[in-house]
Amino acid sequence: MVQIKTPEQIAKMRAAGLVVAAIHAATREAAVPGASTKDLDEVARKVLAEHGAKSNFLGYGGFPATICTSVNDVVVHGIPSDDVVLKDGDVISIDCGAIIDGWHGDAAYTAFVGSGHAPELIELSRVTEESMWAGIAAMKQGNRLVDISRAIETYIRRQPKPGGGKYGIIEDYGGHGIGTEMHMDPHLLNYVDRRRGKGPKLVPGFCLAIEPMVSLGTAKTEVLSDDWTVITTDGTWSSHWEHSVALTPEGPLVLTAPDGGKAKLAEYGITTAPDPLA
Repeated sequence: MVQIKTPEQIAKMRAAGLVVAAIHAATREAAVPGASTKDLDEVARKVLAEHGAKSNFLGYGGFPATICTSVNDVVVHGIPSDDVVLKDGDVISIDCGAIIDGWHGDAAYTAFVGSGHAPELIELSRVTEESMWAGIAAMKQGNRLVDISRAIETYIRRQPKPGGGKYGIIEDYGGHGIGTEMHMDPHLLNYVDRRRGKGPKLVPGFCLAIEPMVSLGTAKTEVLSDDWTVITTDGTWSSHWEHSVALTPEGPLVLTAPDGGKAKLAEYGITTAPDPLA
């Protein structure tokens, strides 16, 4: 069943989303050559404490950290460690969440460590991020879940990949409902699978975490022996972007974006819903 939220509940999710945005800002600044991924986890812990929020990652299914730190060919669920030290030229995706008053926020971004990154890596992150916004723009009343999947896939497939070939849209992981739990129905694919049908109709109160994951090569992944770290099977590097979004009668509200998604969605001619905490 899909959990439909009231305006009051969406306001609480917005509060959690703003904490996630604050974690993103702090970890982005801290993701420099010489920092360990454990250092970034400590930064996130401090931000949560400053805002009186709880982590929804720590302890989830036994996960041992506050954030996921996925470096280079790690797609998702990388575990922060003292042994993983960032170096110039690395790419890191940071996924994190927060709980405020029982309501969840969840978002991810890809960052470039230092300088000297290959143009195809910069383009990979751009394509992944923009496909996320294309998916968010498709979160409209009357659309169905598959319309979001189609918008994400269509954007990615239309982008020429430097050097030729196709981007790999990760198959085994996708977006999800969010609310009183971090992961809820429905599961959101980042591509269209006609065997799954059109999915539920989007109505006000619908909240989704929209999160494309894209690699420079394969769509296939494998899980390492720690039972968490997910890597591409061909060793190609990847990007991961995510926002939590609420659909309201006034339009979408990007709960984990500081401006509620106003600037980016304006590019699609979409006016965001008023921020309940403004």
